[in-house]
Amino acid sequence: MQTNFTAEQLKDADVAASEQILRKCVHCGFCTATCPTYVLLGDELDSPRGRIYLIKDMLEHGRPATEEVVRHVDRCLSCLACMTTCPSGVHYQHLIDHARVHVEKTYRRPWRERIARSALAAVLPYPARFAAALTLGRLLAPAAGVLPASFRRLLRLLPPADRTAPAARRVPPAEKNAPAGHAPPAEQSPGAAPAEQSPGAAPAEQSPRAAPAARPAWSEPAVRKDAAPRSGPLRVALLDGCVQSVLAPRINAAAERLLRRAGADVVRVPGCCGAIVHHLGRDDRNRSLAQPLISRLARGIGAGDVDAIAVTASGCGTHAKDYGFIFRTDPELAGDAAVVSDRVRDIAELLDELDLPAPAEPPGGTVAYHSACSMQHGQRVERQPRELLARAGFEVAEIGEGHLCCGSAGTYNLLQPRIAEALRERKLAHVARTGAGIVATGNIGCMTQLASASDVPIAHTVELIDWAHGGPPPAGLGARASGGADPVSADGRFRGR
Repeated sequence: MQTNFTAEQLKDADVAASEQILRKCVHCGFCTATCPTYVLLGDELDSPRGRIYLIKDMLEHGRPATEEVVRHVDRCLSCLACMTTCPSGVHYQHLIDHARVHVEKTYRRPWRERIARSALAAVLPYPARFAAALTLGRLLAPAAGVLPASFRRLLRLLPPADRTAPAARRVPPAEKNAPAGHAPPAEQSPGAAPAEQSPGAAPAEQSPRAAPAARPAWSEPAVRKDAAPRSGPLRVALLDGCVQSVLAPRINAAAERLLRRAGADVVRVPGCCGAIVHHLGRDDRNRSLAQPLISRLARGIGAGDVDAIAVTASGCGTHAKDYGFIFRTDPELAGDAAVVSDRVRDIAELLDELDLPAPAEPPGGTVAYHSACSMQHGQRVERQPRELLARAGFEVAEIGEGHLCCGSAGTYNLLQPRIAEALRERKLAHVARTGAGIVATGNIGCMTQLASASDVPIAHTVELIDWAHGGPPPAGLGARASGGADPVSADGRFRGR
């Protein structure tokens, strides 16, 4: 694609990066076939190719975003299916991210939208605030009309409070399989959110195992490049995140049990990665959230205490893996961000590489695997989750139109509910055709989105693998949402298909 940016415009690093992306587009239109909004709406401007034209015109002329541009940019899910499809290597992710920041800086939204987006940015990244908001929202549910529309939608997406409680164990405790010297992690109560941290403060260590005599302080101001490698178990920093730590702390508890069974040392690291506000176009807020997390992790890497950074929410993983690009021009963060993003791994990637023992009593049954967009398109992680489930004793069923988004997409289902609901119903129709007794996925957003309208239980991939290794059944397996037959038999095995 021919571009017409001036030399002065190209002095801006973001404009220069977008110009290189635009020049790769050859107008082929392959992206339209896999774009969820184009498939649903049939509007060229709601396809990646159409949005590229709108963004190019806006950036080349250096003008504020118009209502038309905002409408079509907002409808983009950032699912990145177009990047998987594109034969020319157009990095649409970075282009749409730049467009969202430009929109946020140059367009004044209607007041209701401003309030809703500001409320989401002020609440969701902070576990203590989010937990308090959920408690208040549930108390006010009988009078839901007084709540902002986006929070009413959020409450409709959430499972009942009692469904977030840890389930009873299926077999004797998983501690029997833990390596010697590794105490099992305790499940965190769903009502106990991690204490909120100020952006500039290094949060306290949260590890369920007993601390060693000399605990790494990670207190140095910069990465130590000269840290000598040490022998011993793989040292994994497991990110607690924000929304997931409140809605489903059981996911990271399951991940930690699995990592310890495989012989890894694990330390839990609280803090939001910034993905939620990043996709709202709020780059300053993204930096304020990501900076303390990046700096802390970089100190751990420099001190030789972190070999890998495990993420159990694939949307967060995609964002954290992109830290090196996002902060490439930040003089304070660029080096640390590149070091950290290089160590980030989805939990499925990490478990696939570790020597996880075979389960003694696999539950069996058929699991439909939903590959989150951030997993298959953002990180290109497709093989590992399926193979892990198969090795855990499950039969893995593929879901039709697996490349299409379920409609979650961060805060998308709160801000674009009609499109999100249409995509959810389309996805669940394909799930029903598999006949599977449960759906596995690797992203909390997808879990919440699908579970809000599904009779089939939705679980995180690591919950199912942990269950196969003796952990508790995933939440929701005790009884179907519709009151149907319990998919778990009396002896703890999975009925499935």
